[in-house]
Amino acid sequence: MTSRSPFEWPFAVVLNPLAGRGLAAREWPHLEGELRSRGLPFELLTAGSGPEALARVQALPPQQPVMAVGGDGTIGALLPALVGTGRPLAIVPLGSGNDYAGMLGLKPAAFGEALGRLSFVPRQVDALEVEIVEGDYAGTRHVLLNGLGMGFDAQVNDAMLRAPHWLSGFGRYAWGAVISVRDLKLTGLQVTLDGQELYSGPSCLCAVMNGTRYGGGFMISPASDARDGLLNVLCSGPVTRIGLIGLMLRVLRGQHLGHPQVHDGSGQAVTVRWDSPMHLHLDGDAYGEVEVLSARVLPAAITLLNG
Repeated sequence: MTSRSPFEWPFAVVLNPLAGRGLAAREWPHLEGELRSRGLPFELLTAGSGPEALARVQALPPQQPVMAVGGDGTIGALLPALVGTGRPLAIVPLGSGNDYAGMLGLKPAAFGEALGRLSFVPRQVDALEVEIVEGDYAGTRHVLLNGLGMGFDAQVNDAMLRAPHWLSGFGRYAWGAVISVRDLKLTGLQVTLDGQELYSGPSCLCAVMNGTRYGGGFMISPASDARDGLLNVLCSGPVTRIGLIGLMLRVLRGQHLGHPQVHDGSGQAVTVRWDSPMHLHLDGDAYGEVEVLSARVLPAAITLLNG
C-alpha cells in the first residue's frame, strides 16, 4: 500500500541523463520505483542541457516543487528559477562530485534517505551571486549554490576533464591536482571583503564558498554555513609546489584554516582581483579565464525540502 503524498503539487523531477557519466540515467528506474512506493506524484522532465532544463522549470507554476536528479551542475542550471521565487527544491545526488549534497549528508543512490527527508521542515538556504567585472565576460552574472574557485582550483577542474574515465569524482580531482601542481603559477592577488583588504600579494588560488567542499570531498571551507547569511573566502599566500601539496592534504581533512599561508574570512560581499587572467570554475563548471570578479551572498534565497 502506498502512502499519501503531503505535497499539493507533483514534483517536477529534472533528470540530467548525463550526470555522473550516465549514473543518473542508469539509476532512474530505481528512483522511479521509490517515488511510486512512497506515493509521491511526479512529472519527469528529462533535459539534455542546462538551458533546456531551466526553461522547462521556469514554465511551471511557482508552487510546484522541483527535484533535481544529478550533480552540482544540474542544480546550478536551475538556480535562476529557484532563487527568490519560493519554488521548493529537493536534491537527489547522482552526479560526479555531489559536493553540496555531500555537505548535507546526502549520498548518491541513497534514495530512501533523500526522499525520507521530505518530511523535514523546509529550510531556507543561502546562494551566491557572482558578477564578472573585467575581461571578455564583463557584466555577466551567475547564481551559485556551492561556490567558485580561481587559479589552481580551476586549473584542477580543467585537468579533470582529461582524467581516466574510470576515476570517481574524488579520484578525478586528485588526478587533476597532481597534474596541475607542475604548472603552479603565482600571480598578484587582491581580495577585498566587505570593504576591507583581506589579502594582497602573490597567490595561486582563491575560493569563494557558500558550501564547505568541492572536488568530490575536499573540505576547502569547513567553516561555511549555508544558512548564516555569509559567504566565506579563502586564498593562498606565496606557496611552493611542495608547500601546495602539503596544503592540499590539509584541505582534504579540513585542517588548513590557521595555516600561515592560508588567508580566510567571512562576510557579505567580496571582490577578487588578479594581476593577470586566471582560470575560473563556477559550481564545478569550467568558465574560462577572468581577472576581476565580485560576489555577494543572497541570504535565505532557496527553499530546500530535504536539507
